[in-house]
Amino acid sequence: MQIKEILQALPSLSISDRLKIAQSALQLVIQEKHSLTKDEQKRQLTLAAMTAIADYAPGSELDIFSDYLQQIWECNTPRSVTL
Repeated sequence: MQIKEILQALPSLSISDRLKIAQSALQLVIQEKHSLTKDEQKRQLTLAAMTAIADYAPGSELDIFSDYLQQIWECNTPRSVTL
């Protein structure tokens, strides 16, 4: 299967299947990390960050901590004090 075909098929897959593919690809990259150039390492980190942001965005399937995190944020956010 060519890269173009794989990329075209991704949108039709479930999030679970896409995550399995991403996990498998990341494992392969980690196994070969010693051979990555600095640019490839930066690209790997960028993709991991983008994936994490999308996975935990409001309304995503993995947004299981949003209520909990909101409570923590509200408890730890300093309130303005008026005298």
